[in-house]
Amino acid sequence: MSTAFSNASQSTKLVVVAAAASVATAAILLGYQGSQRKQRTRNLKDELTRSIAADIKAQGAANSQSVSLSQATAATPSQAARAPQADEKAEFDEELVQEQLARNIAFLGEEGVQKLRNSFVVVVGAGGIGSWAASMLIKSGVGKIRIIDFDHVSLVGLNQHATVTRNDVGTPKAIAMKKAFRTIAPWVHVDARVERLQGDSAASLLSGNPDYVVDCIGDLSSKLDLLKYCYDNKIPVMSSMGAGAKADPSRVQISDISETFEDPLARAVRRRLKKLGVDTGIDVVFSSEKPYQAKPQPADSVNNNSTSQYHSHDDEKSGGYSPLPNFSSGSALPVFGPLPAMFGMSMATFITCKIAGWAMDPLPNKNRTELYQRLHRDLKIQEEERAASQGKTVTDIPLDRRDVGYIVEEIFRGGKSGLSQSMDRIAVCRWKREEPLSVINAVVLTQREMERHMALPADADLEKIYGKEAVAFVEGLFREEEQICRLR
Repeated sequence: MSTAFSNASQSTKLVVVAAAASVATAAILLGYQGSQRKQRTRNLKDELTRSIAADIKAQGAANSQSVSLSQATAATPSQAARAPQADEKAEFDEELVQEQLARNIAFLGEEGVQKLRNSFVVVVGAGGIGSWAASMLIKSGVGKIRIIDFDHVSLVGLNQHATVTRNDVGTPKAIAMKKAFRTIAPWVHVDARVERLQGDSAASLLSGNPDYVVDCIGDLSSKLDLLKYCYDNKIPVMSSMGAGAKADPSRVQISDISETFEDPLARAVRRRLKKLGVDTGIDVVFSSEKPYQAKPQPADSVNNNSTSQYHSHDDEKSGGYSPLPNFSSGSALPVFGPLPAMFGMSMATFITCKIAGWAMDPLPNKNRTELYQRLHRDLKIQEEERAASQGKTVTDIPLDRRDVGYIVEEIFRGGKSGLSQSMDRIAVCRWKREEPLSVINAVVLTQREMERHMALPADADLEKIYGKEAVAFVEGLFREEEQICRLR
């Protein structure tokens, strides 16, 4: 090769030398750039280490790895008060941020991701659903996030949470998440609030003109306070419904609150919102799966000292779900770990796309509105005729169209007759004529079965007419619905 180079023309030699010099220069530049990037990464890690160390020092013994179960369940508000609350942001290198968000930029575009980086989202509730929602929001590019939760990390919720570890047991969830987020996305402003949102604190906790509010509260009263405040003040909000006693990932759906139809918690929220003047305009994530039959522990086996915001103390005292004696689950129903994560990630995906301007149009739910309207109209006529025969007047009935839809889809498994399991020309009527009309005293029958049933005397012995097995089946469905409603 050296001989060939010696015999080459002068111009050829110059070209070869120039190419070799270019390669050498490129290698030097790439090596320098790589060295600089590694140095920036090391600097970033050092900054995060110092930041986290400061938080650990502030939290003191609350972050100790040797936290016991009794300490975890008995953490006091004073611990939360000592935790840092400042809206802090670590230094960062913009080039590294662009690299970390590269795949989101490729999908949403630079303009969409910039909208996310300029956005402010409030997540209320930092448990199994809220932690996953918040985690995916910051990973998707949201620039400022406020996390609101008064509760502490416990062993019972460890496996459902997105970021906490055993080292965090006994510390406020919001503070533990703030610490974790600094290691994931240090450029994000994280405002951790160890407080409980209620009617009188909503204005303060939701201040700052958020682009979106994420409702991951399980306590019905606080959830209603939050949703009503957002609705009245025109703040975009998305709410999580019930993930308890469900496991089918294919049933997780997104819709307006007015179109949920197989979720007991959604039904309770919808009814109470209606009384507050809110019928529609709130996006929710819910599961249309029928909750399995959960058997609660006796009331005296449930720990009534729990301070979790994710269940009602009244429900707990009346016998909530407890997986083990003396250890409350913190929920009125058993919760299977992956479902809350799916709820949270679904919410984060929906909100991220909305803020970034990505077209999002969830598939419509199974919604047989016309059928429910007809069944409701026929049921009302029945009740009017019954009242007229007693010399009374009925102007309204205690069930609306959505209640009828719930009875058909949820209690009677998509509209199967309680007597024959037939779905041919179904109707809805009272089951026991002498008892008030309600969700647990309205039966789905075929049209012919309904006519025969309505012709029976009010005090007819249904077991003699239909048989013990048929009556036990119908009343078993009612008992199941009673239990689900009570546990909620």
